[in-house]
Amino acid sequence: MSIIIRVKTKGQVTIPTSLRTRLGVSVGDLLEAQVEGHVITLTPKTLVDKRLAEALADIKAGRLNGPFDSADGLLASLNRKETAKRAKKTTTRRK
Repeated sequence: MSIIIRVKTKGQVTIPTSLRTRLGVSVGDLLEAQVEGHVITLTPKTLVDKRLAEALADIKAGRLNGPFDSADGLLASLNRKETAKRAKKTTTRRK
């Protein structure tokens, strides 16, 4: 399948709906661009890549817990977070 696409202002291109549908690409998805000679290849990246990027951003910002010595320690930490969330929601609703 060959489709002609126009390069617009600021180097923007629009991937036609037929191609996006065929590739399963939607708004917000990530594409990896590779250039070999005069050929540009766009490869859809999986949701795991997005989640990994979010996780790395959390780590860099210090939004993490652990390491844990046991599964029980992990569960206790999760329970504390859930309790804190519920308490915050209850306080917000009372105002």
